[in-house]
Amino acid sequence: MAITTPTPPKTTRPKLGGMARKEELAFYLFISPWIIGFLLFDAGAIFASFAISFTNWSALSTPSFTGVENYTKLINDSLFYKAMGNSLYYGLGSVGLGTIVSFLLALLLNQDVKGMALFRTIFYLPSVVSGIAVAILWIMILHQDFGLINSFLAFFGIKGPGWLVQPEWAMPSLILMSLWSAGGAMVIYLAGLQSVPIHLYEAAEIDGADTFQKFWNVTVPMMSPVILYNLIVGFIASIQGFVLVYIMTNGGPANATLVYGLYIYRTAFINFQMGYASALAWVLLVVIIIITVIQFTVARYWVYYEGDVKQ
Repeated sequence: MAITTPTPPKTTRPKLGGMARKEELAFYLFISPWIIGFLLFDAGAIFASFAISFTNWSALSTPSFTGVENYTKLINDSLFYKAMGNSLYYGLGSVGLGTIVSFLLALLLNQDVKGMALFRTIFYLPSVVSGIAVAILWIMILHQDFGLINSFLAFFGIKGPGWLVQPEWAMPSLILMSLWSAGGAMVIYLAGLQSVPIHLYEAAEIDGADTFQKFWNVTVPMMSPVILYNLIVGFIASIQGFVLVYIMTNGGPANATLVYGLYIYRTAFINFQMGYASALAWVLLVVIIIITVIQFTVARYWVYYEGDVKQ
């Protein structure tokens, strides 16, 4: 007697109701501007840069195919390691410090106090100021002779360092400057805090939890997905930083602030090595993907999603 293996039933898409179809249509309508813009302005450039990364091209002559020569050249390029190290240093410092400050600001601005909307606006506004204006402002704040910080230190008899002219202080100065845009992440944290169910705090109070215990055992777990989101987005943005560094230090002193984005810019538009610059850009993409995958992998041990059952 032959034994037949039953075939699994075919999975078909469930039939959507009228409201669901309208929501699906609205979804595609809302994302269509981004998709159209990506296809028209970004997709072609992305594929072209990948092809250019296998060539020797100065942008003034005909490209010549060189295979993986641009990628093997990275191995012996000391500036590549310097720029990547500086970018990782800046990313870890700015995102780590920014996460703490923006989260604490969100906790502070989540109180029921009269005029709180004004305070939230004041803390958020700096994050929407133009990058060039911010750079010029911080050049003056961090100036060695008449900067605001050193003038404040001098009032107490302390001689301030050369924030942007001493190699050991240049990168910490940029990390300090990155706090200027903490208001952007603060708004996201604030929205997350206001969505934490009140009954969880009430249950913790019944169990005898104090303020810190409620924060550590209720607020932090419920906010962990928001923290993860800001960590990922913030690190991707910081590791690609260029404008502020270019204006404030231009990679100096002694390449102490030569970040990866600035190195790509110099390679492409000063040295006219478009092929090598494209290879640098694709290596940066791979590094970002690896770091993001690591963040998602580690997240399973500390990020809590409502409804998850931890084994």
